[in-house]
Amino acid sequence: MAHINFVLFVLRVGLGVTMALHGWNKVRKGIAGTAGWFQSIGMRPGRLNALMAAYTEMGGGALLAVGLLTPLAAAAMIGLMVVAYWVSHKDNGFFIFNPNQGWEYVFVIGIAALAIGGIGPGEWSIDNVLGLGNPIYTSWWGAIITIVAGVGGAVAQLATFYRPPAKD
Repeated sequence: MAHINFVLFVLRVGLGVTMALHGWNKVRKGIAGTAGWFQSIGMRPGRLNALMAAYTEMGGGALLAVGLLTPLAAAAMIGLMVVAYWVSHKDNGFFIFNPNQGWEYVFVIGIAALAIGGIGPGEWSIDNVLGLGNPIYTSWWGAIITIVAGVGGAVAQLATFYRPPAKD
């Protein structure tokens, strides 16, 4: 079982830190640039959506990395990736190296988040220390919470804020 805990730890920390740094980069470079880009792709108001994306990436990534509230942290990653897919990547093909970047990257992040949310964070996590794992990780509940909260959050955000620009 130690090898499973090790692999879950590496996956969880790797994905969580990557996403947290992705959000931190938005803040570090100045949210205005991200806000302008969000506005241009139809996420209005751009500043609010840029702040929500950055802080969801940082907060959800940090929670995922330490293994706290893991299904919800994983759901945050799925929500981010569903929105990114829909507003920016879906029309660009699968591969990330396609012009305007395909949806390969957001798909892999989403699948990894689902795996972590469904399997659980492993024994080397705060969820485990606090006893938050059972019965969530011994049943379908982790996966269900992750999918419903992630996709549901994305749909709610898109319905509330996405106003696609007119096609030329």
